[in-house]
Amino acid sequence: MASGFLQSSLGEVWMSRILNGGGEGSLDRLLPSVSSTGLSPRKRTTSQCKSEPPLLRTSKRTIYTAGRPPWYNEHGTQSKDAFVIGLCGGSASGKTTVARKIIEALDVPWVVLLSMDSFYKVLSPEEQTLAASNDYNFDHPDAFDFDLLTHTLRKLKQGKSVKIPVYDFTTHGRQKEWKTVYGASVIIFEGIMAFADKKLLQLLDMKIFVDTDSDIRLVRRLRRDITERGRDIEGVIKQYNKFVKPAFEQYIEPTMRLADIVVPRGGGNMVAIDLIVQHVHSQLEERKLRWDMAALASAHQAQPLPQTLSVLESTPQVRGMHTIIRNKETSRDEFIFYSKRLMRLLIERALSFLPSQVHVVQTPQGEDYEGKTFHGKRITGVSILRAGETMEPALRAVCKDVRIGKILIQTNQDTGEPELHYLRLPKDIGEDHVILMDCTVSTGAAAMMAVRVLLDHDVQEDKILLVSLLMAEMGVHSVAYAFPQVKIITTAVDKKVNDLFHIIPGIGNFGDRYFGTDAPPDWSDEEMDEPSY
Repeated sequence: MASGFLQSSLGEVWMSRILNGGGEGSLDRLLPSVSSTGLSPRKRTTSQCKSEPPLLRTSKRTIYTAGRPPWYNEHGTQSKDAFVIGLCGGSASGKTTVARKIIEALDVPWVVLLSMDSFYKVLSPEEQTLAASNDYNFDHPDAFDFDLLTHTLRKLKQGKSVKIPVYDFTTHGRQKEWKTVYGASVIIFEGIMAFADKKLLQLLDMKIFVDTDSDIRLVRRLRRDITERGRDIEGVIKQYNKFVKPAFEQYIEPTMRLADIVVPRGGGNMVAIDLIVQHVHSQLEERKLRWDMAALASAHQAQPLPQTLSVLESTPQVRGMHTIIRNKETSRDEFIFYSKRLMRLLIERALSFLPSQVHVVQTPQGEDYEGKTFHGKRITGVSILRAGETMEPALRAVCKDVRIGKILIQTNQDTGEPELHYLRLPKDIGEDHVILMDCTVSTGAAAMMAVRVLLDHDVQEDKILLVSLLMAEMGVHSVAYAFPQVKIITTAVDKKVNDLFHIIPGIGNFGDRYFGTDAPPDWSDEEMDEPSY
């Protein structure tokens, strides 16, 4: 729970409300033009748009908002519960803006923003008719599916995968496909009834109420519902006076007393947001919600390798090529040449795990031959930049017209956790079998995040093949724990990872040796520099 210090420290912020009344600007300026509302086509708006990437780009960084892969401890169980912030306030009070400001100021790579708007109940035909005429009360507690919401938030807090319904505000119903989200270090849950259910309150570690003047909220609601949801001004005002305003006074405003912190004026109140961020940082430090890679590294050494792992047979040829590329005295030309040979063998091995079906052809001699063909729609390669990109020629050499995607992930040197910086995936990749390519995998952090990204783009877990020239046992176990259906293929597995999370005996920094660049003193096997295109 938030400290009393934070609660009392905002007294000055309350007083500043009178002095800052003009922060929103003229109300008339914010109102949409009435002449433009009558003929505008109704737009399709949803609680969570499936086509949008799960990213929040701020002025400082890119934050992954679909959650993160579940970090596991040395016992194979998931890490501590996430820190959950509840954001409550009236309709159009600026809750989402406050949430995004908090996310940006927190400066953590893994955040989930969960909106209560996704959990409206499915309406009956009679209720659909009422909603179409603005006579259904969406601002009443009974309008929300609190059972599903509580179940979802509890699983998210535990770091587990959940399915989030996608609510369509124009049809007042849920879309057929739901959105997959994982837990994270921080979960921000926002909604008008965020404090209205006792079970929900028990899941919140910090409760924030966003208090915005009623006139400002009305103007924002008019602008949003008219310009974004295709509604007429009379209907919006009717709904506001009949349902929104009474519901705020009866159900929402009284829950302000439950808040640990009250934020006047919403997203423009940086004093309050800074106080919130300071408190969350202190809580995260106490909880130490970080991946304990050192414990994982030591614990995995005694465990058997998972059945999902396939290691290329260590023939004299394979062993000889490893001898050359592992040798620190090997020239760059030889390093590239023998790395490419290994990559070709690795890709060929990976293709043998793709599904096949019997196919009979006729030979030039007029005889039938019973062979095999690929049983799937497409094969797509996705490289984890920078080093994974070096495996693309080997894939193209054996897969005609293969599509290629790219993901840039870099390790945060302070937290040891991966961060997503760049993403480009082919269209409709969710229908494909995907070969995910990275040259070395030490902790497994970057590989796990890359798999998470693919899953968020609807690729089925059992259709992902992770291929790597060299892996550490720790990385193999980490990926296998989180994604037991992903097939892992490599040419060799080294047992150890040192204190800097370098594979031992290892191969060095593959990207620097291949591209002829110098590695920084604190390089990591999974630290990838963005290439120039």
